[in-house]
Amino acid sequence: MNGTVLNGRILSKLEVTAIAALQVLMIVMVLVATFVLYLLLVRNLFDHVARIESVAGLLPAMQQSFAGVLTVVLGLELLETLKTYFTEHQVRLEVILVVAIIAVGRHVIQVDFEHTSGTVLLGLSGVILALSAGYFLIKKAQVVVGRQEPARRGATQTTVETK
Repeated sequence: MNGTVLNGRILSKLEVTAIAALQVLMIVMVLVATFVLYLLLVRNLFDHVARIESVAGLLPAMQQSFAGVLTVVLGLELLETLKTYFTEHQVRLEVILVVAIIAVGRHVIQVDFEHTSGTVLLGLSGVILALSAGYFLIKKAQVVVGRQEPARRGATQTTVETK
């Protein structure tokens, strides 16, 4: 029995260490991505603005800027997921779905609709619908659980136990 308890403690410490290391990595990545995004904006602002002569010329610049911002938001959402896992040892499904929706949205912003096949666009729309429906159902389930059990307000989050 001592071996089992010792193995459990070692695994627990390993898990805490790995999650903490991943959190530090995500923080560094988000900070670097934010810094690079600002650096690119300042460095390329005047060059790109001078070349924009119409709305059609503005669109690619805006798509790249939005994609950069959404990349940083993805990092922040993943950091939130790691933080929740670190403190509660649970993965919140709604956060995972939000990350997926943002990732697909970022991809949709960058799609060249003139040169993309219809099947790819149908696939993207199917993914968006499925993720949105999943998010809606999870939020709806939280409201129902919250109404049925008013004494357990903290238990209304949809989570997946990892232990």
